[in-house]
Amino acid sequence: MSVRFVKNYIERHQNRANQVFHLIGVPMTFVVSAVYLTREQWLEAGLCFVFGYVLQFIGHAIEGNDAGELILIKKALGRPYREFGPGHTPGSDTGP
Repeated sequence: MSVRFVKNYIERHQNRANQVFHLIGVPMTFVVSAVYLTREQWLEAGLCFVFGYVLQFIGHAIEGNDAGELILIKKALGRPYREFGPGHTPGSDTGP
């Protein structure tokens, strides 16, 4: 994992609520859903994957910025996007 990725991740997740939603949502999206897949529990895997992402999107809505996946889609479509929350200066690492 690159230092640049980690620094960007920290800058984009300054709000405590966003951090909590990600703390729950990321493992649910990738780890818990993968465990259900290995047990061939397709519905549970799908629900965990979707609900985990929903939690992450809620966190970004609270933070006031777009989720990373949404940024990639908006960039590809030439649409405006918000990488950092309001009042945050990229590169400051301290938040608002």
